[in-house]
Amino acid sequence: MTQRQGGAPAAMSLSVERMCALTGLSRAAYYRGWAVSEPRREETALRDTIQRLALAHRFYGYRRIGELLRREGWAVNRKRVLRLMREDNLLCLRRAAFRPPTTDARHGWPIWPNLARRLIPTAPNQLWVADITYVRLDEAFVYLAVVIDAFSRKVAGWALADHLKASLALAALQMALDQRQVVEGGLIHHSDRGVQYACGDYVDRLQARDIQPSMSRVGCPYDNAMAESFMKTLKTEEVDGQAYRDLAHARAQIGSFIEKVYNRQRLHSALDYLTPEEYEATLPPLRQGRAPAAMAAPT
Repeated sequence: MTQRQGGAPAAMSLSVERMCALTGLSRAAYYRGWAVSEPRREETALRDTIQRLALAHRFYGYRRIGELLRREGWAVNRKRVLRLMREDNLLCLRRAAFRPPTTDARHGWPIWPNLARRLIPTAPNQLWVADITYVRLDEAFVYLAVVIDAFSRKVAGWALADHLKASLALAALQMALDQRQVVEGGLIHHSDRGVQYACGDYVDRLQARDIQPSMSRVGCPYDNAMAESFMKTLKTEEVDGQAYRDLAHARAQIGSFIEKVYNRQRLHSALDYLTPEEYEATLPPLRQGRAPAAMAAPT
């Protein structure tokens, strides 16, 4: 049996026996040299690939880089990826930022009970979570409202404005309603207790589509952890690395990140390292089951 080297076409390559005969080396000598040089070539190629992926995905840690490597055909474990990224100074960096308040719960609107606390959605459009965060421009703040499908982590709706009025949250909600297929009585909408979500205009919009409002408990940010997690990702991977000139510039850049990167390209560990759109695409058509929660009245 003959063995051929490299990826060259068979007609242009030589067998090990033929190369040893031409050079006057034994096969044992050839394989001793191969055992020394080939692992170094493989390590160099792997480092090159890791560097390319790390530069293309600046805020990916070693787990997501490892998953991208496996998608490209590399058989490599996470410990090795971590070691190489650490040696090459490619580990992602995190930084804290000043956070102005975006939630005003001091209002007289009814507060709805928390229906999402133990709810585990089994299909899209059973549980949406909503939140608002700030985005810093050169000389001012603007505010981003999002609506996220808790099943796939997909951002279903978003809006950016220079105010914290209820119309900001309503614009994000309307985008989600326009883009998603909602089964009447089958969707819970969860948010904090902010006035934007508790006010009559917002609740009326939900109830017009038979969507059940749900709100976090007092002083418990973990009740809306999924929305908070998205905001952290947005700040780390997009906002903190940018210097937005004005509202239009911020809207274009953040919109591109949400629609093209977060929903379609970013790997999510909670989704078995699929993107939100890939995760939803794995479901059978029309899988929309009703949310397993009873209707509740506000307090």
